[in-house]
Amino acid sequence: MYPSCNIILNMMTIFKPNGQTGLMKPIYAIIVSAALFCLSIPADAQETINEKWLSENYTKREVMIEMRDGKSLYTSIYEPVTDSDRPLLMIRTPYSCAPYGEGWNSDLATDLAEFVRNKYIIVFQNVRGRFLSEGTFENIRPYKPNKKGKETDEASDTYDTIEWLTKNTRNNGRAGVTGMSYPGFYATMAALSGHKALKAVSPQAPILDWYKGDDVHHNGALMLLDSYTFGQYMYKRHNNPMTKEKRLPYPVKGNAYDWFLDNMTPKSMTEALADTLKFWNQILEHPDYDEFWQARSLEPHLKKIRPAILVVGGAFDTDNCYGALNTYRLMRDNSRNRNIHFVYGPWCHGCWHSPKYRGIGILETAAEAQEHFMRNIEFPFFSHYLEGKGPKPEPVCIYMSGDNRWTVSESWPLPDVQYVPVYLRGTDELSFEKPSADESFSEYVSDPASPVPFMQDASKRDKNYMAADQTFASLREDVLTFAGDVIETPFSIAGPVKVSLDLSLTSTDADIIVKLIDVLPDGKQMLVRWDVFPVRYRHGLSCPCAANPGEDIKVEFVMNDAVHKMNTGHKLMIQIQSSCFPTVNMNPQNFLENIYNAVPEDYTAAKIRIYHQKDKPSMIVLPIIRN
Repeated sequence: MYPSCNIILNMMTIFKPNGQTGLMKPIYAIIVSAALFCLSIPADAQETINEKWLSENYTKREVMIEMRDGKSLYTSIYEPVTDSDRPLLMIRTPYSCAPYGEGWNSDLATDLAEFVRNKYIIVFQNVRGRFLSEGTFENIRPYKPNKKGKETDEASDTYDTIEWLTKNTRNNGRAGVTGMSYPGFYATMAALSGHKALKAVSPQAPILDWYKGDDVHHNGALMLLDSYTFGQYMYKRHNNPMTKEKRLPYPVKGNAYDWFLDNMTPKSMTEALADTLKFWNQILEHPDYDEFWQARSLEPHLKKIRPAILVVGGAFDTDNCYGALNTYRLMRDNSRNRNIHFVYGPWCHGCWHSPKYRGIGILETAAEAQEHFMRNIEFPFFSHYLEGKGPKPEPVCIYMSGDNRWTVSESWPLPDVQYVPVYLRGTDELSFEKPSADESFSEYVSDPASPVPFMQDASKRDKNYMAADQTFASLREDVLTFAGDVIETPFSIAGPVKVSLDLSLTSTDADIIVKLIDVLPDGKQMLVRWDVFPVRYRHGLSCPCAANPGEDIKVEFVMNDAVHKMNTGHKLMIQIQSSCFPTVNMNPQNFLENIYNAVPEDYTAAKIRIYHQKDKPSMIVLPIIRN
């Protein structure tokens, strides 16, 4: 049993920014009892990190560090028993820093094992309003570039924490920050803090813009299943202090596809929630890319970056593929900093820290990719910039699916990439040759009463859909399928995938979903990349515009970068559809000023016509490297 919140707080010292202590009892070192669970990870010819090793080599103390506005944040500090000054490595998180009180954080023996073996000072901190930290939690709290006085944001909270840590731990004057997913957002914020001791930051699958990409929206289309699932514990009211998350009852019962089909309208979904979810309601109140979403985007601020950066992303990440790619791109393009590094591989969300990862869906990959990343890329990055050890890390490290090998480069996309259009031709043909027909099109009917499921078994949220077999979709009449010839000379797809479609609708709105597929020799259709674009945003995400039925429309958008080798004997395939349910919220296909005000009678079937003719050459532009 963990101590209650009040007992925990009585064990802590509240620290002022100048290092003075408050009136509470002194901090203490934790000695772990043998009854607590054992944390261990095998290390070839290295020390195993477990409970006994940690108790002999580390101490733990819990403190409340005061920010410039008087609010104090819970911080757990794991310090090595050593006579030397060591680097600081911090993770700031809205998730649990458990255990609170006695015990060791499980990340010490897993994700952070290399740092622990090398006696780094490891720091975990709960952000404002979460668990034992004071203040009010705000999802994707906006960055304030021109703070005055006691104004705060996540960058200033990072600055104040590092300021205290450098004065109250035995450190070498150099600090690093890392974090994956939501903590990746806080890592990016740390890079904007401006503290002179902060030398290295690693945003891993970081949230960047919850409207353009990442968990909540893709190009303005609501990622329904992810958002609704996430909302039960992150969009609700947070009643800190607490040491254990109290999640709301999840309203989705039984088969997710059927439940969301029965509760299609946002009003129906909201009524099913067990509590008022402030951020969910804000999503529904802001359907377009307005000031609310723009204020929560870090894109305008990623310039003049000073610390060394290691951005990490997974090409099969369901959550924050967009964030990783564009955090790297913006930092690289808008800074003179030449110490900005990028790692990208065939991983699902955070799987670069999972030695047991072997792929998802029908994708198979090798285990050594994760081990190599943790031991030979991630730790050496921090060791170089925080200790001055080892050579400067490679600028770009890519691990390509379909090839299963590392490639290092000076830049991403790779310098020898060529952007090659692949055209839709005939009724089901895909070709590198431009269409020559005067009139040619394919069409399908998208019916909200029977949307295309996001994978064959759409009964629950499943990360495997990012590399799932798409054969089920190619058999549906509401999915267009275009396939190329059997590949004789292999090539790699390595970079952003650009979509340019000429089309018309019988309705005033619809979503366009494009899927890039590798057809294996056994006939299975592995998803490589997909994305959605609402027709309403063809003139800009802040400028929704109805379509005129029958009007010729051009839809252009860029899908996230792919890193995949197309091997001999395989085929390239493109699928086009207008639903991917319930991963993507079903577009009613009637234009509404606020799509979330849709009522049942607003949902209507629509015929979508895709042109592939001489004057309307629909195409997918692939970043190709010839092997």
